[in-house]
Amino acid sequence: MTKTIIALSAALLMLSAASSANAQDAMAGHDMSAMGGSMETSLPEICQTEAGKQAAAAMPSMGMGHTMSMPEGNMAMMAGMDQMNKDMSAASMVSDVDVAFVCSMIPHHQGAIDMAKAELEYGDDEWAKTMAQKVIDAQEQEIADMRAWLEQQK
Repeated sequence: MTKTIIALSAALLMLSAASSANAQDAMAGHDMSAMGGSMETSLPEICQTEAGKQAAAAMPSMGMGHTMSMPEGNMAMMAGMDQMNKDMSAASMVSDVDVAFVCSMIPHHQGAIDMAKAELEYGDDEWAKTMAQKVIDAQEQEIADMRAWLEQQK
């Protein structure tokens, strides 16, 4: 099982590296903290391992190239996805597969929240903005449920 998790993490790292440059270069000069993502892991302690921290540190960013100009809303969504990928990679290193699953789902849901917040800030379409708010509401509740379950696992 551990070999499978490590192989999946390595594959994710290679896929991310093959399809991306550095998102931070594409977002240079922009304060991404206002986009909803913390850019630091907010994983519960039970989700953090030394191997996971190393995997997250090695995870390349998802950028679209060094010269591509991208609207701020798109950059905000990419920043959320970049953080999500790093945190999911770190969380997947927990040895208990049930805990690893729940730990990995927290950043997955947080990534959806960050993308939805970018839609609310930059989007124009009312239907899309309504959907974004629904995503935020549902994902925040599910994150709270997952954190409560993780507290019981200690």
